[in-house]
Amino acid sequence: MKLRLWSIVALLVVTSVLVTACGGGPAPEPTEAPAASEEEQEPAEEEPSEEEPAGTAKVSMWSHAAGNPKEIAAVEQMIADFNGMQEDYEIVLESFPQESYNDSVQGAAIAGDLPCILDLDGPTVPNFAWSEYIQPLPVSEEELDEIGIIPQDVGRYKGTVYSLGQFDVALLIYGRKSVLEKYDIRIPTLDEPWTKEEFDEILKTLQDSGEFEYALDVNAGWTGEWWPYAMGPMLWSFGGSMIDRDTYLTAEGILNGPEAQAWGEWFHDLFEKGYVNPNPADIEGFNQGRVALWYNGSWSADPATEAWGDDLLFLPAVDFGEGPKIGAGSWQWAISATCEESEGAWEFISYMMEPEQIALMSETTALIPTTPDGAALTETFQEGGKYRIFYDMLDRFAMVRPRTPAYLTISSEFEQAATLIRDGGNVLDALDDAVDAIERDIEDNDGYGFEE
Repeated sequence: MKLRLWSIVALLVVTSVLVTACGGGPAPEPTEAPAASEEEQEPAEEEPSEEEPAGTAKVSMWSHAAGNPKEIAAVEQMIADFNGMQEDYEIVLESFPQESYNDSVQGAAIAGDLPCILDLDGPTVPNFAWSEYIQPLPVSEEELDEIGIIPQDVGRYKGTVYSLGQFDVALLIYGRKSVLEKYDIRIPTLDEPWTKEEFDEILKTLQDSGEFEYALDVNAGWTGEWWPYAMGPMLWSFGGSMIDRDTYLTAEGILNGPEAQAWGEWFHDLFEKGYVNPNPADIEGFNQGRVALWYNGSWSADPATEAWGDDLLFLPAVDFGEGPKIGAGSWQWAISATCEESEGAWEFISYMMEPEQIALMSETTALIPTTPDGAALTETFQEGGKYRIFYDMLDRFAMVRPRTPAYLTISSEFEQAATLIRDGGNVLDALDDAVDAIERDIEDNDGYGFEE
């Protein structure tokens, strides 16, 4: 249990910088991982109910979104509607700013005092499940198919479902039609994305043009979860991985295997050849015309649209050999293992996963809905909607980060390896060091519940 407690404490520290932790729609990107910045404040107090029907069971619920007015407004609306439509359960919300939320969850998990319902960032779910802080959700695979949720937004550990997400974001390449046409560059589509060979030639053409300071911006100055979330998919498209996904017991020969080394050499060359700035001073390179292409998330669509209007293009991730890949897994709803009203908690989570509630969250926050029926009810993500392509990218190209409690170490070690490669370090040495640390962590924790 000692190792489990240390792991969950460290995990919650890392959670504060997870890229897909940001909710509430597009916002100015930070210089570290793209998570929303919120001011410290006391937990929001729930106003007392005027009249409580006899026999109504209270179901406690925590949210990280107190500092995000749009997201918390959607959550509060769903709670009010649910509480008003039935008398068996009353959802009682306590909301925290994202910074203090992690500390609160940490302390409550160790003390065995978690609320019934809580939201967790997708990559952290396996660790909470392994630590026995959350319980499996009573939903079958058939019911998931009926909901239609994008599979990568289902939180799992060892195949068991522990959480469900209402929204996500998508990675893409921002470009300009006028620039691609000027340099006779093919505009890629979801069906025919750029290949590695095409992309290499495109970067050379754009850099040699002299029109731009850099051909590409990958936000290389950011830190934390941005690296495995954004650069990991490139590795996956090369055919590599961060860990053996069949067993989750080793990274040896995987993260330092031939495909990973090929990715590392290519990534190193982006900076060696001067195509990418290793440490941009700001995030405005593309929007100000100093950079030709921008690899970033869908949260930047609004400011990019304001900058370039109809000239703006939303382009799919590059196919490096195994198809385009993008990261997935944002905040998801789970039920604590100590919840005494688990039936009521599940009833409310089920309600939140209805198309109308997913659409409400999306319309309020501008985040991508995770079900087709929910998307169909939104103006932005329905067929023909302004940002429908983001839903299609998520649906077609999303790949979840490794579903293992070891992800804490995997994330940290991948970032260290990738930044060393960025800075000119030896590719194989950087990957070998990451593998050694991951192997030690898995051994120290007896495989995190996985077996041969």
